Amino acid sequence: MIKKALVTGSASGIGRAIALDLASKGFDVAFHYNRSDDAAKQACQEAMTQGVKSVALQADVTKPEQAQSLVEKAAEKLGGLSVVVNNVGNYLGKPTSQISADEWIGVIDSNLNSTFYVTQMAIPYLKAAGWGRIVNFACASAHNLIARNTNTAYIVAKTGIIIYTKSLAKELVKDKITVNVLSPGIAENSFEYDEDSNEPLPQLPAKRPATLSEIAHATWFFISPEANYITGQVLEVSGGWNL
Repeated sequence: MIKKALVTGSASGIGRAIALDLASKGFDVAFHYNRSDDAAKQACQEAMTQGVKSVALQADVTKPEQAQSLVEKAAEKLGGLSVVVNNVGNYLGKPTSQISADEWIGVIDSNLNSTFYVTQMAIPYLKAAGWGRIVNFACASAHNLIARNTNTAYIVAKTGIIIYTKSLAKELVKDKITVNVLSPGIAENSFEYDEDSNEPLPQLPAKRPATLSEIAHATWFFISPEANYITGQVLEVSGGWNL
């Protein structure tokens, strides 16, 4: 199998941790960024210390033409593509009735539409590789259809990602491509743990947030050869939050 991966939103945070973990496992990796040029290039350099090929690519993946260019360049620079991790997604915390049209569209574009654009463009490359892994990011409890106080647009987008993933998984299983969802809860880099945040700290049964390495490890489970028979599934990394 060819080991070529594209991880969106990988200049920092969860995406960076996943991309570097893949590099440590022998994957050539494309680091994607929108504005964080320096951070993406630094991560790229770190990946190359593992003896793999790495490239930093800029794109606004809320634009279908830029998402297409990103995928095409990643496949060209790496010599193919077999793994796509869709990690991009902005958060909005605001009472539902106060969300503006522009804010609603922005959250849907950033989370759901970006995942759709990148994935649709990548599928032909994964088919050509003879096997593939797609891991899309939702969030903890997005599959629970319950009312939300301040993050409705975000949860709508993430629930849409789950439905899209399940539909695609059923279609692509014949092509040896699995499609799964990773749903983190609160991570060590989440906004709740920002010193400038006014949000109250959530009550986590595990008494701590997830580390970036724990989320990367869970993502690797879906990508690993041992997960060949697992598709259309949602794996939460939430320490028991929102159960």
